[in-house]
Amino acid sequence: MKMLSEDKLSMETIIVQVPGNITSDMDGETVMMSIDNGKYYNLGTIGGHIWKSIKTPITINKLISKLTSEFDVENSECQQEVIPFLEQLLNENILMIEKVL
Repeated sequence: MKMLSEDKLSMETIIVQVPGNITSDMDGETVMMSIDNGKYYNLGTIGGHIWKSIKTPITINKLISKLTSEFDVENSECQQEVIPFLEQLLNENILMIEKVL
């Protein structure tokens, strides 16, 4: 398994969806097809919520704050779950770094 790189994503990194993906709601879960890489993804319920939250550029810190206010989750646990998910999206080229502060 690849080490999560702290230099790629930090709490101040501004992230945004890569445009051109087709998403659909299926029984409360978000499924997506990437036109660029021809793959389907099931983002699930929370992943779909995160996907909608990164439609416009947002810092990871603000995304975590938003999620902890909307869901019953501690900040540290949220970071531990969300950062690897975001890195996976980044590795699949369906998330891009807008700016690293």
